[in-house]
Amino acid sequence: MTNFTTKIELSNDRDDEIKEILAHVHAALVEKGYNPISQLVGYIMSGDPTYITGHKGARGMITRFERDEILEVVFKEYLNK
Repeated sequence: MTNFTTKIELSNDRDDEIKEILAHVHAALVEKGYNPISQLVGYIMSGDPTYITGHKGARGMITRFERDEILEVVFKEYLNK
């Protein structure tokens, strides 16, 4: 067992693109009648893309990013407000 904390460095290059995709996915989920927060949490936790609708290409868009990249953007947005 170690007393050191693992440090992770993720790129900020795609933050704006991820924000746009999340907004698009959110809108697509709402249009199809899903609870977008529950669906996105299901996807992030499981990695199963079937939590995201294929409507308006949402599933293909969100799977272009790693889940840790998405979470980093979400946390940054939440904690910086």
